[in-house]
Amino acid sequence: MPVRRPTPEELEAAAAANHFHLSAEEMAAYSAIIELSLLSLDRVDALAEPKPSVAYPRLAGHYPRQDENPFGAWAWKCSVPGRSDGPLRGKRVAVKDVVSVAGIPMTQGSAVMQGFVSDVDATVVTRILDAGGEIVGKATCEGFCLSGASNTSVQGPVLNPRDVTRMTGGSSSGCAALLASDACDLALGCDQGGSIREPSSYCGVFGPKPTFGLVPYTGIASIEPSLDHAGPMGRSVADVATLLEAIAGRDEMDPRTAVAPEQVPHYVAALGAGCDKLRVGILQEGFGWPGASEPDVEDVVRSAAWRFEGLGASVSEISIPEHRDSSHVFGAVMNEGGWSTIFRDLGASRGFAGYLDTPQIDFMQAALRDRGEELPHLAKLTILLATHLTNQSNGHYYAKGQNLRRELRRAYERALGSVDVIVMPTVPQKAMPFDPSRSLYDELILSGSMNQNTAPFDLSGHPALSVPCGFVDGLPIGMMLVGRHWDEARILAAAASFETLGLGKNSGGK
Repeated sequence: MPVRRPTPEELEAAAAANHFHLSAEEMAAYSAIIELSLLSLDRVDALAEPKPSVAYPRLAGHYPRQDENPFGAWAWKCSVPGRSDGPLRGKRVAVKDVVSVAGIPMTQGSAVMQGFVSDVDATVVTRILDAGGEIVGKATCEGFCLSGASNTSVQGPVLNPRDVTRMTGGSSSGCAALLASDACDLALGCDQGGSIREPSSYCGVFGPKPTFGLVPYTGIASIEPSLDHAGPMGRSVADVATLLEAIAGRDEMDPRTAVAPEQVPHYVAALGAGCDKLRVGILQEGFGWPGASEPDVEDVVRSAAWRFEGLGASVSEISIPEHRDSSHVFGAVMNEGGWSTIFRDLGASRGFAGYLDTPQIDFMQAALRDRGEELPHLAKLTILLATHLTNQSNGHYYAKGQNLRRELRRAYERALGSVDVIVMPTVPQKAMPFDPSRSLYDELILSGSMNQNTAPFDLSGHPALSVPCGFVDGLPIGMMLVGRHWDEARILAAAASFETLGLGKNSGGK
């Protein structure tokens, strides 16, 4: 892929765009050095590029028929069986349509990416197959994973199996719907602002966002490298613990995992620890969000949180005032960070030393040039806002947001010095109804109206698990448990103990 040499006029234009001019001597010298640099890149083009391995044969599969896809949750169906033994033997696993599976299309929920086929297996895919699981398809996701609703995918809306007039939440919308409808046994989602936990809450399944760096992101389309999390979703705590144990751990192709424990903890064995002496803190600021919270939802979560006392835990209310500013800090990081990673750098994040998917980068460069009109509304909005911010302040708010997130992390860590688990609603409202009469403005507002409690922990990196804890009007409600970094075992054990109460079972629900 040789790089075309720049003309003098192009160099003059580039200089002017960066507020300087070129003398004749500078033009001659710079042009000569640029030619040498591009000759060097010609050699880079000739070198063989290392890629993640593809170790298991597969059937490429097909786009699902309507009768196979009643909730719009499948983006693609396939069969990639793993080993004949292992902890995931016999488990049907769906992966979000941003996770690379070699030979399988990956749209990232957008018409812009239609036609792209991955040529590598993500590290988590290889680990699922090594553990005996079978990849049975790609789950529908929202357009470039930018929405918390479930009506923005190129595949169409994802219907909530609990009530098809309602959304599943996003952006791992298909994962949650497939689990809720028993179309798969486990799912692999991704979470940058709540995209595992929000649909888990709306659909009544278990969805943990692990500690940042615990699960490799190699081979998964990034939104913002400092916010990227991948994690399991399932219908039981034991299932998500089993999948987490299979996919967690360091990966030399993802420098984010360098901070992970050298040995993956035994999450499944720890499930029996129970809640004896567990200190549970109900976060006051996690309730009563103006314009977002529904009192009946919060009543269910608060009542469920106090049930931990009957399981042997001590329960109290705590306050973390910084939690109320977290959504503003999140926006500062995500606005420019997401735009830079997805649309400016096309996934080739500068300064990131992990695996970068060059075929995907090349495909997206051409696709954005030729099919920009097909971008989803949230992508267009992100591009416009971030371009303006960059032109006006040149990264000032992104930088300040990254600095402020460390203070937010310290605030949660101080609270977790006096309690072991922090509890709040996963989402402060019930699953949203579909409404074709909504204006574009209202749809855009809706897409980001449910991450008040989830996004802060993508910033802070703490593990956070959505647990089904009851119903309102037949709709599932999720309670979020947040723990210390690398303390997944404790919050999974607490969730397993709570699960025995049966409050999240569908009896009495739709």
